[in-house]
Amino acid sequence: MKPAEHPTARRTARLLRDAGLLAEVVEFEQPTRTSAEAAAAIGCAVAEIAKSIVFRGRSSGRAVVVVASGDNRVSEAKVAALVGEPLARADADFVREATGYAIGGVAPVGHATPVKLLLDADLARFGRIWAAAGTPFAVFSLTPAELARVTGAAWSDVRQ
Repeated sequence: MKPAEHPTARRTARLLRDAGLLAEVVEFEQPTRTSAEAAAAIGCAVAEIAKSIVFRGRSSGRAVVVVASGDNRVSEAKVAALVGEPLARADADFVREATGYAIGGVAPVGHATPVKLLLDADLARFGRIWAAAGTPFAVFSLTPAELARVTGAAWSDVRQ
């Protein structure tokens, strides 16, 4: 683990600081693209990883980002009901265009376009969680309360 050097990870660190969050963005030599990879690199439980799952609103075309506990599968039906429209899968190009991040590195903040953001209520059970910081090699730690504050998103039941 080392301090963030990638420009996108450093941008994420600035956004967090600007939001009043004193979180250190760190990078790993190995990818932290999946919840299991991130947990192994960090040394935490998979459930403590705040993974970002991106969907595309079928009617609006808008990105829907669900920040979920790493051990949960996200229910598309629950998310669709919460956002008020059916969902479609988001491919890598859509994810990058809508969020500004590559799959495996989607941070919960700093998206390229306005997104609908939902937080998995199961994340609130932890004292600290880890989220992607803009690249598949960069992460940062924060509390669930800090995640809710910096994103302005509501806690929701999104677990399958």
